[in-house]
Amino acid sequence: MSESLKIYTIPTCSDCNHAKRYFAENNIPYIEYNCEDDMKYPEEVFRLTGKQTVPTIVIQDKVFVGFADNFTEITKLLQ
Repeated sequence: MSESLKIYTIPTCSDCNHAKRYFAENNIPYIEYNCEDDMKYPEEVFRLTGKQTVPTIVIQDKVFVGFADNFTEITKLLQ
């Protein structure tokens, strides 16, 4: 399940960094898409959410905008 975890980020986003730290500390593999590195990533975020907000986290077919606000649901999915 966790192989399908994607996170769209920017380097200065504290919620993005918190999410990546949580995933690393809990040995949860993820693929990071830095929205400052490639302009197609913000476009993907907008297609997924209708917004350009990071972190956007995709786990299987579920899309979450923000980590802290969705922490409980995200951790349940990753168990």
